[in-house]
Amino acid sequence: MDNWPVRFENYLQSQISQCDKAHDAGHARRVWHTAQQIMSDMPAHPLVVVAACFFHDVVNLPKNHPQRHRASSLAAEKTITILRDHFPDYPAQHYDAVFHAIEAHSFSAGIVPRTPEACIVQDADRLESLGAIGLARMLFVAASLGCDIFEGGDPLALHRELDDKRYALDHFQTKLFTLPQTMRTAAGKRLAMHNANYMVHFLAKISAELQGEPMNPDPRVLERFLFSPGRPEAD
Repeated sequence: MDNWPVRFENYLQSQISQCDKAHDAGHARRVWHTAQQIMSDMPAHPLVVVAACFFHDVVNLPKNHPQRHRASSLAAEKTITILRDHFPDYPAQHYDAVFHAIEAHSFSAGIVPRTPEACIVQDADRLESLGAIGLARMLFVAASLGCDIFEGGDPLALHRELDDKRYALDHFQTKLFTLPQTMRTAAGKRLAMHNANYMVHFLAKISAELQGEPMNPDPRVLERFLFSPGRPEAD
């Protein structure tokens, strides 16, 4: 792999705004690290994967932007321009594969990945939304959008419509807990279930505390949301 990851990250640090800490160069580096784990179980071309991992968010629109669904396609177009203009030694025969891996990574774009590289990048990026880092990123983004953490009268939305544009915890149910079943690779699914369960335990703990129980998680939350290989939503 020579020094492509270092070169790509240096470019992002120097040329691309790092104001959005949920989609900065550190995010790109972590996606690449996760993709390497997935590639150990699923052969793919590393030069395609590394470029797509580092540049998949080079165009990133806010979650409430009306053109959010086009962000990944715009990022794919910009990535090819960057590779041509700033990395002329990057093999041009990989451009099409990089373009597809980037355009297909986005949840909101709804593009089905057609290659192993695209499946790996999509899984690696979605894994950033789960686990401890995913929890931190979710709360960071919610705060930047002015969301409340939860709705005080019904934090689990048992008797109201979910609204993750107003309440951060609603995002668990509207998106994050759906991610394990969208994983394209066996390794991605395994990691997603593990990290989603971390978030389930967090939700169970906060639910218990809101009911005045500081010691034990809410068993109703664990029963309702925990992922295991035998549950339908995990298959």
